[in-house]
Amino acid sequence: MNQGSNSLNANPNTWAMILHLSMLLGPTTLIGYVAPIVIWQIKKNTMPEIDAHGRAAANWIISSLIYGAVCVVLFFFLIGFPLAILLAVLGIVFPIIAGIKASDGEVWNYPLSIRFF
Repeated sequence: MNQGSNSLNANPNTWAMILHLSMLLGPTTLIGYVAPIVIWQIKKNTMPEIDAHGRAAANWIISSLIYGAVCVVLFFFLIGFPLAILLAVLGIVFPIIAGIKASDGEVWNYPLSIRFF
């Protein structure tokens, strides 16, 4: 049996890609926010490469929540709606870019993310 085909034995690049792409699972159900954090916390000790990816993803998650809250406030001034659309688009595009780069072994820090970690 080929151990490389088992997803639990996947290499760090694959896990990093899964971490980033898991954000696409649906932020409205919170799975898209929880899954990357869980993957990061579970895999960072056995695969140290995952730590940088987890930090980048967590920074983007927290930043996007802050930006979303600002958009809600700005809805009263009519600019919040286009900004929320832009934030939604970035919430799709950024994880895809990060996932692609992670599959190549590169850590991609999300633009516009505030560094908390």
